[in-house]
Amino acid sequence: MSDTPASLLERLRDPDAEEAWVRFVELYSPLLLYWARRVGLREPDASDLVQDVFVVLLRKLPEFRYDAQKGFRNWLRTVTLNRWREIRRRQQHPATVGADTLNEVPDSAVEEPFWEVEYRQQLARRLLEVMRQEFEPATWQACWECVVNGRPAADVGKELGISPGAVRMAKFRVLSRLRRELDGLLE
Repeated sequence: MSDTPASLLERLRDPDAEEAWVRFVELYSPLLLYWARRVGLREPDASDLVQDVFVVLLRKLPEFRYDAQKGFRNWLRTVTLNRWREIRRRQQHPATVGADTLNEVPDSAVEEPFWEVEYRQQLARRLLEVMRQEFEPATWQACWECVVNGRPAADVGKELGISPGAVRMAKFRVLSRLRRELDGLLE
């Protein structure tokens, strides 16, 4: 994975940016599958919808311009919903759940915290799973113990056989990378 500070969305503007596309698929497949299941699709149909959405995104993301007012998440959700509707129309039979199930996912400013939390949790969880493989185990463990478990750097360093400064540096490296990866993805 490139260490450039450019956001993932910016890298995806180049359809030949294979590493960026691999990262994007790793991060967003679970979320898109979740949305597909939420509208009542069974596993094979949900997987097909996700594949179809990625085909659309391959065409559309190079021209996508991030706008913080509209947000990437809403655009992605709209693409997914539209693709689902197209597939349903072609099949000419209703889904097992109401046609507006995906639309029932909260949209208004009042209900936004639910949707925002769900989106952020899915994306962050998946990104952490993917990123873990890119760090040395001790680096990852040092960050995890400090950030997730709230342990002091001195205690973690003693346990891992490294200095408290090395623990803080590990934490900084992992969190910096996480911020770069999430740049533009969390509006």
